[in-house]
Amino acid sequence: MAGVIRVLVVDDDALVRAGLTMLLAGAGDVRIVGEAADGAEAVARADALAPDVVLMDVRMPRMDGLAATERLRRRDQAPEVIVLTTYDVDEYVLRALRAGASGFLLKDTPPEDIVRAIRLVAGGEAMLSPTVTRQLLQHFAGSGADARQTRARETLDRLTGRERQVALAIGQGRSNAEIGAELHMSVATVKAYVSRLLTKLELNNRVQVALLVHDAGDV
Repeated sequence: MAGVIRVLVVDDDALVRAGLTMLLAGAGDVRIVGEAADGAEAVARADALAPDVVLMDVRMPRMDGLAATERLRRRDQAPEVIVLTTYDVDEYVLRALRAGASGFLLKDTPPEDIVRAIRLVAGGEAMLSPTVTRQLLQHFAGSGADARQTRARETLDRLTGRERQVALAIGQGRSNAEIGAELHMSVATVKAYVSRLLTKLELNNRVQVALLVHDAGDV
């Protein structure tokens, strides 16, 4: 079926996996292609199944979701990763986002919101609000925050004026369509700028751009 989003569900709790699979079965454009019980199995199954999106639990035996996310997102044609958690704010979530996850969902998120999140990240958008980003960074700034801010500012200084405008808009949680309307560009042009930013900044998705902008203190 054209336009179907292939999803891999990863959680060490079989009931959680079964529940997510059942909840998503009604979405015509989402297909659960497999399940995995830990990060190592997730990496192996992703090789075999080529999912577009992985719903990834964080705390699992053998290999946790953070390590699995890092491995998956380093690849060419990497799947998007949405982290599953039972907590609103979690240091593991922030680390997973820095590793390349596109956002996170609470495990009790309503089914329609899970489907919406899957569609967003499959389409190259982010699903992390600026408020949540600030909350995560403030709670888990830890040591080295000043050094991260300096590095982030130096990195953003490499951008052209227009590239920086797009980066700041991403940091403010704007979609491609919203950025286009704000900066008087077509959506295709915005997508081209986003791709250029990812290459230039050596990042792998727009959530990492947003984190960089927030690290720099520009939002």
